[in-house]
Amino acid sequence: MTKIIKLLLIVFYLGLYLFIPAVGFCQEENFEADSDQQILQFELSGFGDKGKRAWDVEGKSADIFSETVKLNDIVANVYGEEDNVNLTADSGVYNKAQGSVHLQDNVVVTTESGAKLVTDSLDWQQQTQQVSTKDNVDIVKQNIKVVGKGIEAEPNLKKVKLNEEVKVDIENSDFSFSSEEEDKAQGEDKEPITITCDGPLNVDYENQIAVFNNNVKVTHSQGSMQADKMIIHFDMKGKSIERVESHGNVKILNGENITYSQEAIYTAKDKKVVLTGRPRLVIYSSGGLDASFGN
Repeated sequence: MTKIIKLLLIVFYLGLYLFIPAVGFCQEENFEADSDQQILQFELSGFGDKGKRAWDVEGKSADIFSETVKLNDIVANVYGEEDNVNLTADSGVYNKAQGSVHLQDNVVVTTESGAKLVTDSLDWQQQTQQVSTKDNVDIVKQNIKVVGKGIEAEPNLKKVKLNEEVKVDIENSDFSFSSEEEDKAQGEDKEPITITCDGPLNVDYENQIAVFNNNVKVTHSQGSMQADKMIIHFDMKGKSIERVESHGNVKILNGENITYSQEAIYTAKDKKVVLTGRPRLVIYSSGGLDASFGN
């Protein structure tokens, strides 16, 4: 995701470059009312070592004002050794005074490896290099799909926050309330899980931790787990969940059995749930939950 920053930086420097009166890479026509200059079909490219193309950005038109540049039909690309990234948007505004870029309508960021981010708007500040939006965000990466409302990301995008109405779908997850032996006996394959919360969701990619806040629920074919807060430790390389720490008003539904506690820790390695804080188990039928009770 770091290349999103680079794409927005390219759009920023394009806006800065368009303030220069002599523009030799595009076609100029009569400008719109109130604008100082209008440029049609602009294109700008950057090259790295050995003359290899590093990035490019193009658009249908650019209206140049005293403090801003309005861009239309933006297409930007960053070319890397490991992955290429493409950004498109219907329109954008570069603000020279604020040092910011605002992209609007049909903002889509895709990578050659298959990751995709879709939103209605995206903002970038030069001073903080923070990426943000208040609109709905749809992110797909590997076997994970994330939707939410509003996003804030740090400069290196190692930490990302989705503000509210969060839903995470994970395909082919090895998350299970049953033991490994029981899954093998029942012929259980990896199944999808869904995690929802009111938000915010804070993701620390460097430490591989996701913190879900407020009305958190994990739904699996075998049942569900609910809590006020969940801290999920994940493995990006293995595309799997390693550990789930649940805090506050924990409720686990496994088949017809219901477990209540204040704290619960699930470990994927042994598929065991350890309950602490006044645990209470309501059994309606025999189930596969292997639960250890603490004080």
